[in-house]
Amino acid sequence: MTVSAEPIPVIQTTIPESEATERTDARPVPMRLPRRLRAALLTAAPLAALVLLWYLLTANQVVFWLRFDKIPTPAEVFDSFRTQFGTAAYYGNILSSTRRIMVGFGLATVSGVLAGMAIGRSRLVSALVRPVLEVFRPIPAIALVPLAILLFPTGEQGIVFITFFAAFFPVAVSTIHAMHALPKVWEEAARTLGARRWEILFRIALPGALPGIFSGLSVAMGVAWICVISAEMISGQFGIGYFTWQAYGLLDYASVVVGMLSIGMLGWATAWLVELAGRRVNRWLPRSVR
Repeated sequence: MTVSAEPIPVIQTTIPESEATERTDARPVPMRLPRRLRAALLTAAPLAALVLLWYLLTANQVVFWLRFDKIPTPAEVFDSFRTQFGTAAYYGNILSSTRRIMVGFGLATVSGVLAGMAIGRSRLVSALVRPVLEVFRPIPAIALVPLAILLFPTGEQGIVFITFFAAFFPVAVSTIHAMHALPKVWEEAARTLGARRWEILFRIALPGALPGIFSGLSVAMGVAWICVISAEMISGQFGIGYFTWQAYGLLDYASVVVGMLSIGMLGWATAWLVELAGRRVNRWLPRSVR
C-alpha cells in the first residue's frame, strides 16, 4: 500500500496596505526631548534645587551650626538685582572687571604660551628660566598688592598686573607639560620629511600641545577672576569686587549676594568662552558624542 504525499497548500494572507499603515501608526512613539532642551534642563535642575534650599533655610531662619537668620532671602536678592539693573554704575563695574580680566588674561596667554614653549623645547632655556618660574609660582598674586601699588602709577595698572601674574603660571606650566608629553615619533617623522626647526615648532609641536594648553587656560581664567576681585576689594575704585566690598561696608547684604552672583556668572561665561574656543581649535581630537 503506497501513500501519495501531496503538498500541503500554504495559505498566504496579505494585509491591506492601509491596514498595515494603521497598525504601524498605532504603535506608541516614545517622546524624546531635544538634545539642547535636555541639556538645559539638566543644567537648571541643580541650580533650582540650590535656590529652593536657600529659600527654605532663610525663610525659616534656620540656626544649626550655620546661621541663616541673617542671610538675605532670594526675594530680597532679586529685588536688589532689579534695582542694580536699572543703574549705570552696576554695568560700569562689570565692564571695568571684564576689561581688566581680558587685558591681564590676554597678556598671560601670549607670554605664558611662549615661555612654556621655550622652556619645554630648549634645555638651555629650561635651565635658566625654570628655577625663576618655580620660585615665583607659589607666591599668591594677592600678596603682590602692596608691591603693585608702589610699582605702578595707577591702581588700574596694578590690578591688571596682578591679574596677569595670577594667570601666567597655569598657562606656562600647562604648556611646558604639554610640550613634554608630545610623542617623539611626530618630530622624528617631520625631520625625516625635511621639516625645519621652526616648522616643527609651529606646525607640529604647538598644534599637538593645544589640548593641554587650553586646559591651562581654563584654570587660568578662574584664578584670574579670584585675584582680580580680591585686588579690587583692596585697592580698586571700580569693578564688581569693589562694588561687593562697598556693599558690605554699607551693611547691604542683599547687594553683597548680588555681587557674588555677578562674579560667578561672569566667571562661568568667560570660562565657557575659553572652552568653546578650545573645542573649535581642537576639532581634530577624537571625542565621544555627548
